[in-house]
Amino acid sequence: MQSFSHRADAHEAFFPRRLLRGNVKRAHRLVIALDQRNGEEALSVARRTSDLCDAFKVNYPLVLGAGMGIVDRLAEHGDVLCDFKVADIPHTNRLIVETAFDHGAAGVVVHGFTGEDSLEACLQAARGDIFVVVLMSHPGADRFFPSAAEELATMAKTKGASGIVVGATRPEAIATMRVIVGDLLILAPGVGTQGGDPGEALRHGADFLIVGRTITAAPDPVQAAKDVLRAINRAGESL
Repeated sequence: MQSFSHRADAHEAFFPRRLLRGNVKRAHRLVIALDQRNGEEALSVARRTSDLCDAFKVNYPLVLGAGMGIVDRLAEHGDVLCDFKVADIPHTNRLIVETAFDHGAAGVVVHGFTGEDSLEACLQAARGDIFVVVLMSHPGADRFFPSAAEELATMAKTKGASGIVVGATRPEAIATMRVIVGDLLILAPGVGTQGGDPGEALRHGADFLIVGRTITAAPDPVQAAKDVLRAINRAGESL
């Protein structure tokens, strides 16, 4: 897998490059979420799918189960996005983000609802990309997030984040946020198991799809990843 910040975009005609910090180019528009606790299992998936995705996403179950060293090991196979949804006071946020980048992360996912000072601490500590959660993919997010989503997206834009996270289960929201954030990246989790449609998410403005269990829990993760890529390519043909 080429570097997340310097790879060539194999589908440039369908998916024009956005000018962002790090000059990110999209080769596949796929981030594989390693939502598991066993480090060796995660590494096995990473080794087999590294040429089929642009990055791997890790969350607390994996780093709590395998230790932060798993980020270093995964970084040998591709860029790693630490989905820590950082949400604390500025000092603590800074320490979390520094630790993630110390272990080779290419980016970190953070929350914005803790306020501008907490987000600024993440951005100041970053040695790569920071993505701000705007709207999550699960049904329960409907209770609190919608009323704040546009303000969170605006804050991510004005403070200089690399992008935002909007659930693929909410394609209309993706379109709304695209207008607000302009050329920032939009990552869309929730494809497959949670019901998000890859084509709808991409057509409404997502840059990357985050896909986890549909690939990692499949009998053949490689074939499952290829199936997702076919759906992405079909969506590209209709843009």
